[in-house]
Amino acid sequence: MSRRLIGLALTVGVLALVVTGCGSDNKKSSSGGSSGKLQVGVLLPDSQSSVRWETQDRPDLQQAFDAAGVKATIVNAQGDKNKQTTQAEQAITNGAKVLLLVDLDAGSGSAIIAKARAKGVKVIDYDRLTNGGGADFYVSFDNVQVGKLQGQGLVDCLKAKNVSKPRIATLNGSPTDNNATLFAEGYNSVLDPLYKSGDLVKGPDKSVPDWDNQKALTIFEGFLQQGKQIDGVLAANDGLGNAAIQALKKRNKSQIPVTGQDATAEGVQNILTGDQCMTVYKAIKKEADAASKLAIALVKGEDTSSLATATVKDPNTKKDVPSVLETPQTITKDNIKVLFDDGFLKRTDVCIGKVDALCTKAGL
Repeated sequence: MSRRLIGLALTVGVLALVVTGCGSDNKKSSSGGSSGKLQVGVLLPDSQSSVRWETQDRPDLQQAFDAAGVKATIVNAQGDKNKQTTQAEQAITNGAKVLLLVDLDAGSGSAIIAKARAKGVKVIDYDRLTNGGGADFYVSFDNVQVGKLQGQGLVDCLKAKNVSKPRIATLNGSPTDNNATLFAEGYNSVLDPLYKSGDLVKGPDKSVPDWDNQKALTIFEGFLQQGKQIDGVLAANDGLGNAAIQALKKRNKSQIPVTGQDATAEGVQNILTGDQCMTVYKAIKKEADAASKLAIALVKGEDTSSLATATVKDPNTKKDVPSVLETPQTITKDNIKVLFDDGFLKRTDVCIGKVDALCTKAGL
């Protein structure tokens, strides 16, 4: 082989390595089987507030984009607003026509939407509405209804225990997450009339910054240190609920009704052991499918009018945002099997150690 051909071969080899190296250092954030220029950028918030972002949303979204032959990159900011902004800028620079955004707060989310707008990039607020951001679309669940299910679930669990005038502690979600506000609107609409009538007693009530489970544990330990009886816990998701459960166990307290949300493996285990009374199942695949259909239609320049079947009013701008809202479902020990029948959870995710016998007893 001539020197010129050898040099050409080496150059091609180096270029191949460079191209390979330019891919994600995490296979999970790669674009899958599609090829060509980036078309969709998905910006996930973290993996600490809920495991759903990595275990459910990521694979469901990736599968949908791959099936449509749409090149997408899915990245996770791990709770870092600056990192999420950089990730958004990178997706826009790489040619994304659409961003699916799960914001970390309204300020940073709005800034990302403004950057996208300036480049003609469409934005779909995914799961969380960015207050004042002006996204083109919003895809989520009926989050006020999620809260109503939590509130009613707690009431039903307390009735089953025949607790007289139970005192309720509340662990709200992050104050910077619009969803947490909607959840609270829902469960307070159920609980406030009962506080007013005296059927329930309102106990300590705090929001948990960034949905941080460790902060929730500290907050709930503070509730217990007040020395007053707590008979039930309205916890805004399974992670916060588990924090309350751990604090109760540390003090050898008896099991009391604790709510949750997201139907996580941990939350379901707590339901099976009797430590948690309910969770809310949000069929994330439906949410991911709705968002991906919308994104794919936008990429292809197709009509989206039939895809957005609802509107949600932005509390800041008072403008209606075209939306898709999926329906949540209460999960208790009585209907827990639906999570496995739907393929949302696998038996091997939940039925571990001492929980295995409880799974068998529950018919799982």
